[in-house]
Amino acid sequence: MGPFDPVAHGALDHGELAALGLRPEELLDFSSNLNPFGPPEEARAALARLDLAPYPDRACHRLRAALAARHGCPPEAILVGNGANELIHLVVRALLRPNDTTLVVGPSYGEYLHASRLAGAHLVEFRARPGAGFRPDLEALTTVIVSACPRLTWLCAPNNPTGIDLPATTITTLGEACATHGGLLILDRAYAPLRRDGWSAPDPLAGAPPPGQIHLYSLTKSYALAGLRLGYLIAAPELAARIGAHQPAWSVNSAAQAAGLAALGAEDFLASTLPRLWAASDALRAGLRDLGLDVWRDALPFMLVRTGDGAATRAALLRRGCVVRDCASFGLPEWVRIAPRHPDDNARLLAAWKESLCPPR
Repeated sequence: MGPFDPVAHGALDHGELAALGLRPEELLDFSSNLNPFGPPEEARAALARLDLAPYPDRACHRLRAALAARHGCPPEAILVGNGANELIHLVVRALLRPNDTTLVVGPSYGEYLHASRLAGAHLVEFRARPGAGFRPDLEALTTVIVSACPRLTWLCAPNNPTGIDLPATTITTLGEACATHGGLLILDRAYAPLRRDGWSAPDPLAGAPPPGQIHLYSLTKSYALAGLRLGYLIAAPELAARIGAHQPAWSVNSAAQAAGLAALGAEDFLASTLPRLWAASDALRAGLRDLGLDVWRDALPFMLVRTGDGAATRAALLRRGCVVRDCASFGLPEWVRIAPRHPDDNARLLAAWKESLCPPR
C-alpha cells in the first residue's frame, strides 16, 4: 500500500454503486458498525431547531463541558473533532516525526497506519491471530514495545473488526510499558458503549487517562450520528492543547455539536436500544450458524464470518441488495464483517445468503 492510497472502510461507496448501476436507497448496509435503533429523537429535535447562519463554537465549549462531566475530567483535557478519524490524523501530525516508530496492535482500523505512513514513520504491526481467538499475547506485545520503543502505540479496545476487549489491568500494563520506553499509548474506545453491558455497567476506563495515554471516543457509533462526524479525545490538558493546535478552526460544525449535546442528554436512549441491538445480534448469529457458517463474535454486537473469499461473498450479496464488509484490508481476506440491523433486515440478509451462497442440502 502506497502512502497516498485510500484506506478501505465500511459503509456505502457511492462511486462504486453508481458504476454498478445500484441505488443506495435500495440497499441494506450491514457494513457500518452503528446502532440501528438511532439516532435519539432528542438529537433530531435539536437539529430541527438549529440556526444554520452563525459560525460554530470553535472550542465546542458546551459539548466539552458535558463530556467532562461524564468522564470526571477538566474540559481542558478534551478535544472534540470531526469524527475520531480527524483526531487520529491530528495526533500523528502533532506528535509523530519522520522516522519515529508507530506500533499498531492488529488486525485493526486502517487509519492508524495510514496517518503514520503519511508522516513518514517507521511502521510496526503486532497481529493477533484467529487461532488465538484474536487476543494479543501480552508478554509478546510487551516485548515488541521494549525492542521497538514506539513513539505511538495504537490499540483499539474493544477492537474493530474482531470485537475483542481487554481488561483495564492489561491496558494499564501496556501503557506503562509504552511510557517507560518513551512512547504514548493511544487507546481507541470508540466502540466501548456498544458492549453488551455498555449501558448499565461502569466503564473502568471512562475517567481521565493516566499520563502517557490518550483515549479516543466516538459519538457516532452508539448514537447513530455517523453522518455528522463527531468524536473526541481525552489527554493531559497540555497534550490536548498541543494536538488541538493542529486542528483547523470550525472543524466541528454546529449540527454535530447540537446533536451530540442532545444525544448525551438522552439518558434512556442506550438503555432502551442496546438490549434490542444485542437481541438482533444474537438472532443473526444463530441464523448464520444455522446456514453452516463459521461465525466469530466477542464483546461487540458485530461479527466476523469466515467464507473463504470475503470479496466474492461481498459481491454476491451486493447483487442481492445487502452490503457486508470485505475484511481483506484488515489482513483477513477469508472473512466478512457484519453489523446487525433491524430483525426484518437481518432476515433479508439471511435469505440472500442462503439463495446466493449456500449450496442446496
